[in-house]
Amino acid sequence: MKIFLLAFMSVAVLFGAKVVNVDEKYQNSHKCKACHLRIVDEWSNSWHSKSHFEHDEYFRESMKYVSRKTRKSLNSVKVQCATCHNPRISVTSTDEDYEISSVMGLDKGSKVDKAVNSKAISEGVNCVVCHNIDKIHDEYSAKKRGINRVEWTPSGTMTGPYKDAVSPYHKTIHHDFMDKTPNKLCFVCHANDRSTKGLVFANMEKEYKGKKSCVSCHMGPKRKDVAATYKMYGAKMKIRQVRNHSFAGAHIAPMWKDALRLKLTKKGKNLLVRISNPQPHNIPSGFGSREIVVDLVYKNGNKIVESKAISLSRHYTRKRAKVTIAHLAKHESKDTSIPAQGKRTLKLPLVKGASSVEVTLSYRLVNDEVRTLLKLQEPRWSKKSFIAKESLNF
Repeated sequence: MKIFLLAFMSVAVLFGAKVVNVDEKYQNSHKCKACHLRIVDEWSNSWHSKSHFEHDEYFRESMKYVSRKTRKSLNSVKVQCATCHNPRISVTSTDEDYEISSVMGLDKGSKVDKAVNSKAISEGVNCVVCHNIDKIHDEYSAKKRGINRVEWTPSGTMTGPYKDAVSPYHKTIHHDFMDKTPNKLCFVCHANDRSTKGLVFANMEKEYKGKKSCVSCHMGPKRKDVAATYKMYGAKMKIRQVRNHSFAGAHIAPMWKDALRLKLTKKGKNLLVRISNPQPHNIPSGFGSREIVVDLVYKNGNKIVESKAISLSRHYTRKRAKVTIAHLAKHESKDTSIPAQGKRTLKLPLVKGASSVEVTLSYRLVNDEVRTLLKLQEPRWSKKSFIAKESLNF
């Protein structure tokens, strides 16, 4: 039986997006440090640098959960998720034949096994992901994301925001999505997240409002500095307009301070909590099960009368209404996010005996339900990031 399967698998085809192999001298970000030290150091502290499953507990446990529930091999799930998390993977899809070989333990040393464990992708979204994109296919179906939406430059050719850039180490080309239209680059991955059942549980591109670019917040304002520290042919280093490459986001607590605006009013026997969102995308948004926590403390003088917490987060279910993560969901709960450049008002009954209320807004990366489901242990998933606080005397 094994001999038959091996013969059958020898003609199996691993298909998917077109792969352009990256020469070894460009694979690792440390090779870029000689000329781009500051940029590489900033990137090394970003979540882009931690998008590989070895560096992210939430991602890692989510893949294991998907593998168990779908009865798909873990390596196949890794390949599927690599579409955005590790786009330079050398195998972009698996088939039924691979699943058979995996079940029988015959996949060790296979193309797929080597691809998911390759050091070439261990840095996640590194320099040769964003700076090797040659073309973005906006005309493709919204279902095609990440590696399935782009074409790569030849190995050794880097794309960037400067038309006059030169390098002794690699070729350079300019593309508008590196400078004039950067949202186009961000939305290659940060848009149209779909579950295995076809449910779109996050679509930042669709909800986005206004002309503000993603990088204006997540890479900060442009500043005068050098992009390359290498002195080309003995010339002086060129001063340019550059941005920070730490890609600050939801995991950075200072990003949240005053990200939302809070206003409290008393109307009859009710407390109105108005939360306004001046940002160009919904909050929370992105990865499923992110959460805004509204903590209320009712007081009479200095005495606490009652405390309560309200969670604004999406919840997901699969068949027979069983709780699940977003990536396996068939159904989702009502959207309670604060819409882009919009507001949401919570109407709450006043608490008897209370003469004042203190309301605090916070953000959490993962709600209680999913943290419990995936048995996440790292403190960062439950940590609250402060957004705003207001008090009101009745």
